[in-house]
Amino acid sequence: MTPRGSAVFAVTSKSVTGLAIAFLVLAAFFGFLNSQKMKALRTNAANAQAARDAAELRRVQEELDGPGGGTTGAKEQGTVAEAENRRAKAEADLAQVQKEKADLQAKLDASQQEIASLQKRVDEAGKNANPSVSGSPPAESAQTADLQSQIDDLRRQLESAEKEKAFLAEKIQDAQERTGQPKEGKKRRETASVQRETVTARRTGVRGTVLAYNQAYNFVVLNLGARNGVEINSEMLVLRDGTLIGKIRISSVEPATAIGDIMTNSLARGVQVQSGDTVIYAGTSP
Repeated sequence: MTPRGSAVFAVTSKSVTGLAIAFLVLAAFFGFLNSQKMKALRTNAANAQAARDAAELRRVQEELDGPGGGTTGAKEQGTVAEAENRRAKAEADLAQVQKEKADLQAKLDASQQEIASLQKRVDEAGKNANPSVSGSPPAESAQTADLQSQIDDLRRQLESAEKEKAFLAEKIQDAQERTGQPKEGKKRRETASVQRETVTARRTGVRGTVLAYNQAYNFVVLNLGARNGVEINSEMLVLRDGTLIGKIRISSVEPATAIGDIMTNSLARGVQVQSGDTVIYAGTSP
């Protein structure tokens, strides 16, 4: 190789090496730029996602706090109010059925007493008949037959009343289930527990209303019960327009209602208890 060729070859080798180094530097530079750009893109993507999440959160919050949320709250309140109305109606139905049952029981008792009285008269008529004379006098026989007919008729009425009483008992059970009240056994245990734990504290502030008044048997149905601290033999003052008109004594207590006998000697002359009169706790009789 000539000196000239050697020099050209040396220059070419150096140029190639320099170009290679330059390309490596450029590649490293562009790689650095690409990595920075990727980091920036990732950061921008994360920021954009965070912004979208924040916007979605604000939208949901606005829906909850805005008219839509208010509508939902109103609907929930309406549902609660409707449930309370249904419960109040069921309790009113229960009080009415209990009143009907009490009326019927009073009629049953009266019928049984009348049967006993008639049966006694029949027995006496049989004893007073003259045994020495064959057959009883026609008048006595007719009287005895008439009494026996009355007894048979009353017994048929009693059978019908007993069936009606059983039907009313089923209605009471259904009404108690609709008001969420417990069965009879559990109800008695809860009533006893309530009376032991809270009646004393709550009794003084008991105040309620007369739901119904039975003039024939002189008792009232109240919208108060064991839940309110009412107990058997407790006495309630009856007021009308803030004026005392008489007293009642509780004879039967349910969780939400109670029956009280009117103390007739406490009523003012010519005054009768009415539906809507106010009652307040007065004390407990021994």
